[in-house]
Amino acid sequence: MGRSAFLIPALVAVIAAALSSIFIVDERQKVLVLQFGQIVKVQEEPGLGFKIPLIQELVRYDDRILSRDMTSLEVTPSDDRRLMVDAFARYRIVDVEKFRQAVGAGGQELAANRLDSILRANTREVLGSVTSNEVLSADRAALMLRIRNAAIDEAQDLGLQVIDVRLKRTDLPPSNLNATYERMKAEREREAADEIARGNEAALRVRALADRTAVELVSDARRQSEIIRGEADAKRNATYADAFGRDPEFFEFYRSMTAYVRAIGGGNGSIVVSPDSDFFNYLLSDQAKATQ
Repeated sequence: MGRSAFLIPALVAVIAAALSSIFIVDERQKVLVLQFGQIVKVQEEPGLGFKIPLIQELVRYDDRILSRDMTSLEVTPSDDRRLMVDAFARYRIVDVEKFRQAVGAGGQELAANRLDSILRANTREVLGSVTSNEVLSADRAALMLRIRNAAIDEAQDLGLQVIDVRLKRTDLPPSNLNATYERMKAEREREAADEIARGNEAALRVRALADRTAVELVSDARRQSEIIRGEADAKRNATYADAFGRDPEFFEFYRSMTAYVRAIGGGNGSIVVSPDSDFFNYLLSDQAKATQ
């Protein structure tokens, strides 16, 4: 009876010690076996592992791809326009021994904070070497690749592999929005004023050309009308001269009759002329008497 009372607790202790020496490694984990704080074993393959109970301890690290969102970062591109940048990184623990030596008992949270510092420094350096238009453009994959490549070397010292870096959002700081809006508004107003000035200049050229064309057309028309009028007058005078040359008496008669009609015909007016006036020379002449 006394021996049984001693064997049962001893057997339970042995079973407990045996169970505590066995551990399971999940396929999503990497395990370090520590003895007095020193690494004695690295278990990366999934399955069963063994350790010395009470003397050795386990530290488990996530073997999956992890994500780290950077806090909002203010950067100043080469054109001195400040921007607020939000980014995130994808990384994983590839060397657990180096990782443990770098962060100690701080674990993954400390490593994430140190990685955040690395990413912020490289983001400032890369984005500070380009203009804000390049940062804000849709084609900024090259900038993200530069940030990732710059962070890879530094992250290796932590036992980390940086897989990808992405810029989620790039905005102007709230304090700069109004100033930027006013600057954009002034630029648009200046462009509008330039367009209006160019339009007015073009309108003046068109108007001047039209006025000159109108003057030239009117002048040419007047010149041609004067030429036509002169030719007509010449033909009329030639006709009169020809008629006068053929029958001077008839021409004299025609001119006198025309003068009488214009003077005393068609109207209620009166004319007072002396009977022996030269106006009636033709009526008093022998030719007129001969025609009566």
